[in-house]
Amino acid sequence: MTEFTVDVGGRRVRARAVGEESAPTIVHFHGTPGSRLELAFGDEIALRSGVRVVSFDRPGYGLSDPAPIGLTAVAADVEALADRLRLDRFAVFGWSGGGPFALATAAALPDRVRRVGVSGGAGPALEVPGAREQLTDNDLQALSHLPEDPARAAEIFLAGNRELLDAMMSVRADPEAPWIEWMWGASDPAVITDPSVRRALHESFAEALRQGPDAIAWDNVAFVGPWDFRLDAVSAPVHLWYGADDAMAVPATGEWLAGHLPDAELTVLPGEGHLLPFRHWDAMLSTLIDG
Repeated sequence: MTEFTVDVGGRRVRARAVGEESAPTIVHFHGTPGSRLELAFGDEIALRSGVRVVSFDRPGYGLSDPAPIGLTAVAADVEALADRLRLDRFAVFGWSGGGPFALATAAALPDRVRRVGVSGGAGPALEVPGAREQLTDNDLQALSHLPEDPARAAEIFLAGNRELLDAMMSVRADPEAPWIEWMWGASDPAVITDPSVRRALHESFAEALRQGPDAIAWDNVAFVGPWDFRLDAVSAPVHLWYGADDAMAVPATGEWLAGHLPDAELTVLPGEGHLLPFRHWDAMLSTLIDG
């Protein structure tokens, strides 16, 4: 495992790589909140599979410098990261809030992204049927400033979710805090009983909030607001995984994405929730590398 920093126009992006340089490569997009440590639980699986996995912190998360977050803006960060690693062709994988960023990167870099994976990914809230009705008054107020004033929208997202974000900050250093049960106790009860899973979730969560919660608000600007790329521009094959019991990213979102992407395959796993990679990372790696 190696960690390194990429300079993007004077801004630092922190990244992590596991596996041989010559191995087929997957670039991973973490969730919201999340960090480059999110897939550390799968290091041995990647090495055993002969795959290199590269993860990075989006702006304001972990050790990456803060900056406005946008879907195609993050794709530009990945282009710089791929140039640094001399990656000609690679796959991308997005988990949860990372899904839209993975899709945006595939649209922005069609000659380099060979395959896309999304697990429990968010969909465009203004387009997926029924999703807009789930938005709060605060969300709608923030969205009213998009796309003209994303900074103001981020401020409103941050203010409207201050109680939740303060609660996250208060427990980020406490591995025994019950936040794991709050978030995944209903959808993934069997998964979170594993001590190694709990440790992995906490380590990524704590690193994600190292600089505070502002990046979460900017993620909301990026994917709750209008998406700044077209799904029909994603030419690479896309593999979508959703848990039938996932309340954070319902299977209907995967169905909608599958219907709007040019080449997509949807797998809905019965009796499972949001934490699918903990149980299926080896199969996901195989699909992303071998098809």
